[in-house]
Amino acid sequence: MTSAKKVKVLGIGGSLREGSQSERALRIALAAAEERGVVTELIPGPELVLPFYDTAIPERDERARKLIEGVRQADGLIVVSPGYHGGLSGLVKNALDYIEDLREDARPYLDGRAVGLAAVAYGWQAAVTTLEQLRTITHALRGWSTPLGGSINSAETKFDEGGGASDEKSVRTLRLIGEQVAEHALLRAH
Repeated sequence: MTSAKKVKVLGIGGSLREGSQSERALRIALAAAEERGVVTELIPGPELVLPFYDTAIPERDERARKLIEGVRQADGLIVVSPGYHGGLSGLVKNALDYIEDLREDARPYLDGRAVGLAAVAYGWQAAVTTLEQLRTITHALRGWSTPLGGSINSAETKFDEGGGASDEKSVRTLRLIGEQVAEHALLRAH
């Protein structure tokens, strides 16, 4: 059985630094999702520089419209945030706040979508607490967090430009997150 609709997984995250560790982690998860047969799209940190989310202001700039439409069309998401001072970055949090614009959609918020989550931070405490916060936000937005989430300590693991890392376990974790999102999205599409 084939679906006429292409199944899409959207990746959101990273930091403002080009080639950041969190963006490289996100790319690994997206590559694994794509290998499962879904179409992927990445909205990296530099494209998440948006005005602070405000429900009272209905106008959206071009980047915000791209983000909102990307989430609207996505069958699954992968979100990777750097951990700053024990929590997710303001950049990623603000982007997730824009999902509020989907509240009136037939499929509101992240309803019915698997959401793979990972946090990359310099230290275990920030990596773990950031992942916890991402899961809480995903649940509040009606998304289904994948069973596996990634807490990655960038003091111990370094990602390279070629899609690998100094710690193979981190790569396996990120790949499994991408696979879980893709498999859920493909199952729901049929």
